[in-house]
Amino acid sequence: MKTIGLISANYGSSSFGALLDNRTLASLPYGGRYRLIDFALSNMTNSGITTVGIIAPYNSGSLIDHIGIGSPWSLGRKSGGLFLMPGSAYGVQAAGSRFLLRDLIKAKKFFERDDADYVIMSGSSDVWNIDFEPLIKQHEKSGRPITMVYKKVPRGEDYFGYFLNIDEDGKVTDIREEAFGWANYFADCFIIDRDYMLDFMSWFGPLEYMDMIQIIQNNMDTMDLGTFEFRGYLGKIKNPADLLKVNQAMTDYDIRNEVFCNPERPIFTKTQDEAPVFHLPEADVRNSVISAGCRIEGRVENSIIFRSVNVGKGAVIRNSVIMMHGEIGEGAVLDNVIADKYVKINDGVKLYGGGGEPIIIGKEKTI
Repeated sequence: MKTIGLISANYGSSSFGALLDNRTLASLPYGGRYRLIDFALSNMTNSGITTVGIIAPYNSGSLIDHIGIGSPWSLGRKSGGLFLMPGSAYGVQAAGSRFLLRDLIKAKKFFERDDADYVIMSGSSDVWNIDFEPLIKQHEKSGRPITMVYKKVPRGEDYFGYFLNIDEDGKVTDIREEAFGWANYFADCFIIDRDYMLDFMSWFGPLEYMDMIQIIQNNMDTMDLGTFEFRGYLGKIKNPADLLKVNQAMTDYDIRNEVFCNPERPIFTKTQDEAPVFHLPEADVRNSVISAGCRIEGRVENSIIFRSVNVGKGAVIRNSVIMMHGEIGEGAVLDNVIADKYVKINDGVKLYGGGGEPIIIGKEKTI
């Protein structure tokens, strides 16, 4: 059955502060060389989906610059390909919104012009590597109009979003916004019959200000929702603490291998060639990811260092994320810090953030 993909990128959070001043959450740098949207795009194309739409926000400059015409994901094609569609000016109606009905109605032509049987809808701020083909097959077999992807988590109280109550037949019986202990965490991804999606927009058009999942939640008695369990790594990024935690997860050998080292499902991104990392004799790097083009003369622990960052002599970076072209002065100490692109930290500066609230330094700032 033919399937197309739609990625929602018209959302963010004020908690990210300066990190989202000039970009959307989907284009936030991640893991030393990627952007968050790379995962949603790669999951689509690795699953054989060659028509993908992206609902973009008003501040989509960095997103457009990164994805271009979709060539890194083989979406620069004559038939199908990549479609960038503007979202509404008020894309984020409430915390946790991902699929604002107003945005989907604005993208109605994307659903109408294609003859696909199904549409896979995905958020754009999750780090995961999923094969959608088993999802498509299970959805087709079930005969249900919607199948929601979830992951079992041991501590629902540590997550923010939606949780699914599921009966023995795999049907969703309730959608909640709170859970404790083991829970079925909605992965901001579902597959829906294309015709049903068009009907849904017609039925609930007056509720366009609401998120699609909220509408489903309020109309459970009329919905027949199936489920698909994802059992791999799922890194949810909904605040700066999540961003730091999910970046640091890349220092875990098993997680890194699962997400990035599957030859059948590589994560693609815009290529930027750099020289190899230069470690000076004084460098001390432990449990970290250091990207190409860096010059390391200090100490780096449990951190992610992006391309072309210079770490000065005697500097210490712990539990932090330093994005592209950063300059860390001699003797500086950064602990629980997220520094955006082109940040300069002067000699001897010491910054200590809390584990739950990392210090955020905006783009091109000097401290």
